[in-house]
Amino acid sequence: MGSPVVSEPKVGLYPGTFDPITNGHRDIIRRAARLVDRLVVAVAQNIGKEPVLGLDERIDCVRHEAAEITAATGTPIEVIGFANLLVDCARENGAGLIIRGLRVVADFDYEVQMFGMNHRLDPNIETVFLMATERHQFISSRLVKEVARLGGDIASFVSPHTLQRVLARL
Repeated sequence: MGSPVVSEPKVGLYPGTFDPITNGHRDIIRRAARLVDRLVVAVAQNIGKEPVLGLDERIDCVRHEAAEITAATGTPIEVIGFANLLVDCARENGAGLIIRGLRVVADFDYEVQMFGMNHRLDPNIETVFLMATERHQFISSRLVKEVARLGGDIASFVSPHTLQRVLARL
């Protein structure tokens, strides 16, 4: 009789700037949580994108959303900030899987390049792409920020918690 095989928990890493976290991001987090034993949502510092919300505010918003998703799915979700290479962040958090959301063809072009670079840097870390649901395909943080800056209503694109944060900042 052989010993039972004990598998390591499957850890996924879902990175992004999340400025702000949208309903599309929440959908990807919810679906990713069903694929892994533990999910790490990594909020990129990414000052080059001139974020509306600071890193700590973005982490707070993502944690708020993640708590609701954890309650619904039972999957532990940790939210962290990061400013290093994505593969290094994945390794530091024990993630063997990078999860990326795709909305449109333009996302695919960029993501293929990112996949190639990450795979070259660490071929042991896999990348999984989740397609945005049709309901969320047109939502991007960039457009949500633009609409908010111009005084438009973004309530249908973000949660009430995130809406309050964005409006307070603008």
